[in-house]
Amino acid sequence: MILDSCIWIGLASGRLRKEAVVAATGDSPVFTSVITLGELGFGVEACADPAERASRAATLRQIETRPVLEVTRLTAAAFGVLAAAVRQSGRSPRPRYNDLWIAAQAIEQGYALLTLNGADFAGLPGLRLLALND
Repeated sequence: MILDSCIWIGLASGRLRKEAVVAATGDSPVFTSVITLGELGFGVEACADPAERASRAATLRQIETRPVLEVTRLTAAAFGVLAAAVRQSGRSPRPRYNDLWIAAQAIEQGYALLTLNGADFAGLPGLRLLALND
């Protein structure tokens, strides 16, 4: 199972209970996307408050110790299919690029994607989506 960036942020901020994530993931192996690492890294760099920045950096270092999925040629192929599907549905894929890359990794690997933002991934062909409402 791949955890979406919002899951990691929710856990780090205390807005999401660890027990809810454990219940949702069950015995499935848990992965993070290299895309998520980029998003979280941006969150560290964009933070002006030194204490918050240090906290975000520490969280990122912990997440980086987990198994990370890299982007491959197969990921790129799945991304192209997803971006086209979003466009064909009348929406722009541009604001969703990071979500589409993460979804493409889930499809490529045959994993489910756990998110708090189910609407962001709705209607993506081939994606097994688990939306957590905690």
